[in-house]
Amino acid sequence: MKITTAQKFMAELLGTFVLVLIGCGSAVLAGTHVGFLGIAFAFGISVLTMCYSIGHITGCHINPAISISMWAMGKLSAKDTLVYIIGQIIGGILAAALLYSIAQGRPEYSLAANGLGQNGVEGGSPDKFSLTSGLIFEVVFTCIFLFVIHLSTSKNNGNVGFAGLAIGLALTMIHIVGIPVTGVSVNPARSIGPALFVGGDAISHLWVFIVGPIVGGLIGGILWKVVDGQPERY
Repeated sequence: MKITTAQKFMAELLGTFVLVLIGCGSAVLAGTHVGFLGIAFAFGISVLTMCYSIGHITGCHINPAISISMWAMGKLSAKDTLVYIIGQIIGGILAAALLYSIAQGRPEYSLAANGLGQNGVEGGSPDKFSLTSGLIFEVVFTCIFLFVIHLSTSKNNGNVGFAGLAIGLALTMIHIVGIPVTGVSVNPARSIGPALFVGGDAISHLWVFIVGPIVGGLIGGILWKVVDGQPERY
C-alpha cells in the first residue's frame, strides 16, 4: 500500500486531535471526577490507542518533538517532518476549539478560571513550580519519552510489536509525576492549541513547551544511538 502525503497529514492531524481532546478534555471536563491519576491515564491511553490505529500510516508521532527527533536521527525525511508538524499543530488547535465549545455548555465554566488544560509555570503551574523547574522537567522527561520511543521501535528490538504499549505507558508515567509541575507537555502541539485560546501567561510561557520538548527529544535520540549501539538491521 502506497501511503500518500495527504493520508500522512490527515493521520497526524486526527491523531493529535484525539490526544488533545481526550487528554485536555479529561482535565477540563472530568478533572474533578478522575483527578490527576485519571488525567495521566487519559493522555497515555489516547496515545496507546492512536499508536495501534495510525501507526501503520505515519508511526503515530502526533508530537512535533517526536517528528523532529526522528528527522535528526535519520528516520524521517524533511518533507514528511514538515507535513507531520503542520498536521499536528492544526489537530491540536481544532481539538482545543472543540473542547472550548463543549466546556461552555457548563454554566459555571470560565475560560479564565478553568482554562483548557493549558501548560504553565509559575502562576500557571498546578503547584506553582518555577520557570526553571518547568523547563528542566520538559527537557528531561521528553528525553525519557523519546528514549523509550526510539528503543521500543528500533529494528534491533525483537518486541517492536509491543512498542505502542510501551509508549502509551511511558506517557502515563510521565504525567503521573509531572502534572503538578507543568501540567505536562512533552509535546509542542499539545501545548499550542489550548494556549492560543487561553492567552496571557499560557502564551508568554509557551516557548518553554516548544523549546523544552524539542531539546529533550533530540537528547533522547542521541542517547538511543549510544545505547542501541550498532546500526539498525533493516
